[in-house]
Amino acid sequence: MLTINQTLEEILTLAAAHFKVAREKLAPDDDFFRTLGINSLQTLELLTRLENHFQIELPDYELQGVSDFRMLAERIQARL
Repeated sequence: MLTINQTLEEILTLAAAHFKVAREKLAPDDDFFRTLGINSLQTLELLTRLENHFQIELPDYELQGVSDFRMLAERIQARL
């Protein structure tokens, strides 16, 4: 099983690749909407990619209020 830091690193790496941003520009506590300059539809694309990568399903109610990579990693980690 992955540690929370490993999960977080995989999320940051996948987000950087998906949105074609340098990985170094992303930090765990960054608001992904602001940092990536994405809208809600693009966020759904990222979440789908993360669900497929980690082979989990994230219910909508668990994602309410999640806007930074660290919180997202915690939600994913709870499903692994």
